[in-house]
Amino acid sequence: MILCAMASSEVENGSEFKVRVFSSSSELLESLHEKWGSVKRQPYPAMYSSVYGGIILDPAMMVIPMDDHMVHRGHGVFDTAIILDGHLYQLDDHLDRFLRSASKARIASPFPCSSLRSILIQMATASKCKKGTLRYWLSAGPGNFLLSPAGCPASAFYAVVIDEDFSQRREGVKVITSTIPMKSALFATMKNVNYLPNVLSVMEAEDQGAFASIWIDEKGYVAEGPNVNVAFISQDKELILPPFDNILSGCTALRLLQIAPKLIEQGRLKSVKTGNLTLMEAKGAAEMMYVGSTLPILPIVMWDEQPIGDGKVGELTMALSDLLWDDMVAGPGTLRIPLPYEE
Repeated sequence: MILCAMASSEVENGSEFKVRVFSSSSELLESLHEKWGSVKRQPYPAMYSSVYGGIILDPAMMVIPMDDHMVHRGHGVFDTAIILDGHLYQLDDHLDRFLRSASKARIASPFPCSSLRSILIQMATASKCKKGTLRYWLSAGPGNFLLSPAGCPASAFYAVVIDEDFSQRREGVKVITSTIPMKSALFATMKNVNYLPNVLSVMEAEDQGAFASIWIDEKGYVAEGPNVNVAFISQDKELILPPFDNILSGCTALRLLQIAPKLIEQGRLKSVKTGNLTLMEAKGAAEMMYVGSTLPILPIVMWDEQPIGDGKVGELTMALSDLLWDDMVAGPGTLRIPLPYEE
């Protein structure tokens, strides 16, 4: 009410903000180019839009329609993959999950999986980006501002390359237990664009000087982080990840479960498994970590101001990080797709 009263006062005093009216598309594009012209480094070297029907290299044109149901109703799903040393890592695993999410959200893809894959490879190649992330979305599509997508002519597929640097994380971080309610299993197991709970949980952590948060489910078991999985090394040297029944099945977490037995062969780990952990059990772990695509492992050394283990980055945590990073850099060809850049 106070803000509205202040705004009314400004209008009455004749000092209201004057809104520019663009009389032509060329005038609008000129303004957009001025904005992007001041950017020293273009963070988004390429985008694909099925609405446009092609790959866009001009950042001023990297837009989606306001009446797209992903924008105003949140009816969309997304996924990601990383670009490292000119290769796409785990693209097929991410695409499989992407289409499973789309099925749960009742969104039909405008292309078969093989075409989606080809589009993403071509776009990543056109971007000339050698290190970054690839994100892509499937939406119910543009058409109107109603709740139902029945009036949308077709679903829409969007993708963008984000030119960003990342490396192994060797410094430990602090986390908190989130008080923001976590998503129900239906929405948590599909990677949909409704990320407000995730955003609020991160903001809550930042307010308390922490990096991020941990969700505890309604049964009192550890679930996941805001956009990453979480893993633990028990005092008995067991690697334990929460089961994926009610949380997102992270592609990096699943890959970790596949390659971590190498440390069992070396006699460094006792076992690798998924299993429920209560808050107390989890806080009693010897080591703790986030697991996600660009991390790939982020050590956690303190939770709710309580040290994990000795409060230092764990030896086994970094050994697992080395395994994943080596897999990203020089893993099997089935996981690393080379991008055919033109010289």
